[in-house]
Amino acid sequence: MTDITLLDGGMGQELVHRAGDQPTALWSTRVMMDHPGLVAEVHGDFFAAGATIATTNTYAILRDRLRHAGVEESFHELHDRALGEAERARAAYGSGRIAGAVGPIGASYRPDLHPARDEALAIYSEIAGILAPRVDLILCETVASLAHARDILDATVPEGKPVWLACTVDDEDGSLLRSGEPVAEAAQIAKAHGAAAVLANCSAPEAIAAALDGLATAGLPYGAYANGFTQITKDFLKANPTVDALSARRDMGPETYADHAMQWVAHGATLVGGCCEVGPAHIAEIARRLTAAGHTLI
Repeated sequence: MTDITLLDGGMGQELVHRAGDQPTALWSTRVMMDHPGLVAEVHGDFFAAGATIATTNTYAILRDRLRHAGVEESFHELHDRALGEAERARAAYGSGRIAGAVGPIGASYRPDLHPARDEALAIYSEIAGILAPRVDLILCETVASLAHARDILDATVPEGKPVWLACTVDDEDGSLLRSGEPVAEAAQIAKAHGAAAVLANCSAPEAIAAALDGLATAGLPYGAYANGFTQITKDFLKANPTVDALSARRDMGPETYADHAMQWVAHGATLVGGCCEVGPAHIAEIARRLTAAGHTLI
């Protein structure tokens, strides 16, 4: 059968749930600051569930977000802490790869907030330079527009580590990015700008099949890790919300989510996992299904 890379699930929401604290604009970063060791615990649980990748808790460590919270001076320290927790979890488990997460500037799902190219390159290049020496690959997450794709790849690929481009797509039409631009065009940009793989992430599971059709056109390894949020509609985004304003679906338990993941594998995906509201139990069920079907987790 096929070799499948099983990513972990959603670190940010898992941290929020375990901490029990009121979510803030700093999201998972604040939990990591207030609860040392919890990130490593979550990484460890995902490894134990069968994940072969630990995605660092660096998605929201961006200077603009830290500046708004008055803690920009902690930028380097927070990256070091997140990387250290992933490294400790991998050492304790004994195997696995570390993916350095790079989130969107401004806010998730908001391509209109992506800055001018020169500013974006400077921001992403700084982060890539911190991550690259300590990770196995760089995972560019929740990429919502073609400009975002070009800029983040041009900033991260020169660091010399494999770069995976993960795009967030329209929950109502998975063939389109959140910007309304075609996923297939993002896939071609990924190929032209040096990405090693392309994925769809942080979108409704039902939208992923159409996204995979577009991603497959690049001829690169492809896959998906969806979220378990209620649908992120265009009207919802007009309110400029933060992730804590979203709610989890009640119909997306481990069995149902694994049904979707197995459909993606049947489509040809070799990279699968979960995003927000997808926890260790979901990943364990996917691992069980993949193994039972004769696939090898790598």
